[in-house]
Amino acid sequence: MLSRRNLLGGAAAVATATVSKVAMATLPEPVLQTRPDTMPPLLPPTGRPYNPVVTLNGWTLPWRMNQGVKEFHLVAEPVVREMTPGFKAHLWGYNGQSPGPTIEVVEGDRVRIFVTNRLAEHTSIHWHGQRLPNGMDGVTGLTQPGIPPGKTFVYEFVARRPGTFMYHPHADEMVQMAMGMMGFWVTHPRTKHPLIDEVDRDFCFLLGSYDIDPGSYTPKIMTMLDFNLWAWNSRIFPGIDSLNVRHNDRVRLRIGNLTMTNHPIHLHGHEFLVTGTDGGPTPKSTRQYEVTADIAVGQMRQLEFLADEEGDWAFHCHKSHHTMNAMGHNVPTMIGVDHSGVVRKITGLIPDYMVMGERGMADMAEMEMPLPDNTAPMMSGQGPFGSVEMGGMFSVVKVRKDQKPGDYSDPGWFKHPPGTVAYEFNGTLPEPARFQAEGQGSMPRQGRPGTQAEVKVRKPSGGHAGH
Repeated sequence: MLSRRNLLGGAAAVATATVSKVAMATLPEPVLQTRPDTMPPLLPPTGRPYNPVVTLNGWTLPWRMNQGVKEFHLVAEPVVREMTPGFKAHLWGYNGQSPGPTIEVVEGDRVRIFVTNRLAEHTSIHWHGQRLPNGMDGVTGLTQPGIPPGKTFVYEFVARRPGTFMYHPHADEMVQMAMGMMGFWVTHPRTKHPLIDEVDRDFCFLLGSYDIDPGSYTPKIMTMLDFNLWAWNSRIFPGIDSLNVRHNDRVRLRIGNLTMTNHPIHLHGHEFLVTGTDGGPTPKSTRQYEVTADIAVGQMRQLEFLADEEGDWAFHCHKSHHTMNAMGHNVPTMIGVDHSGVVRKITGLIPDYMVMGERGMADMAEMEMPLPDNTAPMMSGQGPFGSVEMGGMFSVVKVRKDQKPGDYSDPGWFKHPPGTVAYEFNGTLPEPARFQAEGQGSMPRQGRPGTQAEVKVRKPSGGHAGH
């Protein structure tokens, strides 16, 4: 769980090396969280009331009120993130995790954020999408000097508009963001807003991508496209928690994209509305029902739906490579190739040799194939009917009638009513009726079938020959 005191032996020790005891007394106590579980919503103990969000496999950063100012303390530092059970990554993040904790405020709050740098290089924080004074925008060299290692900087501004935002460095950005430095920011409306409806469940998560070789711990920072791990809040399936809601709950999903490509996010069994973007809530006249929303690089999207269909509904990126783990990109297609003769010879030399890809890739989810230490299987996760054969950006929205209001615990697998599960047909299959093609293409060949065309060939000597 959260720990205020334990961090004083770590992050605060660095701060005291460069900040006087008098100055440290004015700092809010930093808070660490290292567990990868989804923490319950943080009900506001002080300040204006609001309906809190739940950060998928994450948490909300506590604050203190200081003469009417809401104060937070972020610590930029190396972290170890468990991306799925059995696989950990050495990343950079904030307050013990990547992504860092979600910051929740209310429209009109004056906010003061202390940022302590425990990295080996300078950093900064850009408050993505916020309206604020130019000198608080967090772009190293342009609006501020970088925060040197061991130093603490202060950002202060008013949360001027409600919406869904992010924070991330604008210093050595390619390295620091590739290492996992990012976090979520939610500004709740101060009063009832005509474009922001009240919801029963409010989830948020960031899309991230990493290139970590099997058996290693640290991401490659120069990768541009060929990432092998696609994550929600730096977790990959089956390590991503399910989103557990009550039947007929109104659900909001806040999603931010800090990867290098777009992600078509798809929900099964329901339709949703895109109710907000980086610019704020969308006009109701522009909203239309969708089942997939494409979220481009650097964008935020708010999706809202009525959870009126019970069941365990898949929720994932619709790019098929993004629902795989530790995937290689130079694997030849071996579908339909009979390996049997070669396999007998190879197993004489390599007893553990296994055929891959002969019938497709589903076999890999069933194989108990030896993997390097600290590696996630490419496809894994067990459902009530067997292997789910997914990884990466995949989770499940669990809708239950008996889920209590405000209860975010996992209800287990859905118990399907009799007669509502696809089943095997055991009757006789009739011969298929086959249709003859009637189309001839948009540019059919001219001339009568069977006619011969006369061709004249001009020889280099200038003579002619007819054929």
